[in-house]
Amino acid sequence: MTIRIERDSMGELNVAKDALYSAQTQRAINNFPISGQAMPEPFIRALLLAKNAAARANTKLQLLDPAIGNAIVEAVHELLEQDNWMRHFPVDVFQTGSGTSSNMNANEVLATLASRKSHLTVSPNDHVNYGQSSNDIIPSTIHISAAMELNNKLLPALTHLKNTIQAKAKTLKEQVKTGRTHLMDAMPVRFDQSLLSWSTQIDQNISALTSVQPLLQSLAQGGTAVGTGINAHPEFAHQFNAILTELTGLTFKPADNLFTHISSQDVAVSLSGQLKMTAVSLMKIANDLRWMNSGPLGGLGEIELEALQPGSSIMPGKVNPVIPEATAMAAAQVIGNDAAITIGGQSGNFELNVMLPMIARNLLESIKLITEVSRLLADKAISSFRVKEDNLKQALSRNPILVTALNPIIGYLKAAEIAKQAYKEGVPVIDVAEKNTELSRNELEQLLNPEKLTRGGIE
Repeated sequence: MTIRIERDSMGELNVAKDALYSAQTQRAINNFPISGQAMPEPFIRALLLAKNAAARANTKLQLLDPAIGNAIVEAVHELLEQDNWMRHFPVDVFQTGSGTSSNMNANEVLATLASRKSHLTVSPNDHVNYGQSSNDIIPSTIHISAAMELNNKLLPALTHLKNTIQAKAKTLKEQVKTGRTHLMDAMPVRFDQSLLSWSTQIDQNISALTSVQPLLQSLAQGGTAVGTGINAHPEFAHQFNAILTELTGLTFKPADNLFTHISSQDVAVSLSGQLKMTAVSLMKIANDLRWMNSGPLGGLGEIELEALQPGSSIMPGKVNPVIPEATAMAAAQVIGNDAAITIGGQSGNFELNVMLPMIARNLLESIKLITEVSRLLADKAISSFRVKEDNLKQALSRNPILVTALNPIIGYLKAAEIAKQAYKEGVPVIDVAEKNTELSRNELEQLLNPEKLTRGGIE
């Protein structure tokens, strides 16, 4: 590898000759060979947008030479138009807790490109980072990146999932199945009732996630090192947020208390909690699908999921519920990410949280996982499953729990005796009830009609 010598405040360092970054990024590469995971692309993209907004704000406030400010803005555009531009941001997630290494990585790359474009000497610290600190721009970038991914990707995906469930439910209003509590036979329910329960879960998740958006779109930018705003223009935060709003189409504003947004990650913890809630809902839906699809002969066999791939390397013909399984694993990862974010949120020591890169990485991964599996669950499991009507009817006809409908007429104890006898003899409960009560067959057919029982009430 051809190298060049770069210098920073700590001395000289070898850097790859064609690298856009400089000494501080190289020190981070050398210091943190930990996971091999770079910061997520949405985070770096948001960081570059923040650098764009900062350069424009400082130029407008007459704090940067317009030629330098414009060169920084153009450098952001040029970088994002490159193929494989993320190769310029190799710093490991597990780095300094403030994210200073990633901030300086962006500063150095943009300074290099801006210098080339303007034929001026653009400084990573004095120009690209003007009026900023890692301590305010990294927390701001966490908010910006999460807000954009939430608004542009996750909420549309969840809305698509909710709408898909509701559309499927409309087609299944006439289908009655055995309800189950404790995984045991219970009173009948209609398929649309089960599915609309799922859609309500997703709708609740959408509402919860939406409620976090205003706080997520409030930023620490302008607080600089500790929240006092040292070395930043008094109007910088307002100008920065106005420009960022223009760039993203989302309404960003300065935090009510810059100290809070720098020293804590409570908003990220809150968003992660809502993501965990969504993951729990998705796991519930995935598990219901898996159980209903189980079989096809030795399980419940109530539905047949779309066959997507062979299910076994040794058992011919086996097909597995792969989308619900993938969903459950993604949900488990989101739950794990939330645990790490919760611990990270506790690390706001005095004026700075020092687990910012990990929080950013986990938060964005959770958003991505839920986004992708929500669409897969909608399109390759829920919209396409087929109901196996014969199996539904067979299970319903032999379900002794239907006798619950007779409680108001014959009493709980008598009904329990009938249910136990039906279980023991393996016959439909209506046959046992006809022999052991004074109710006629016609009356029993009316009282024990599974569809009628899904409407509740007392006959």
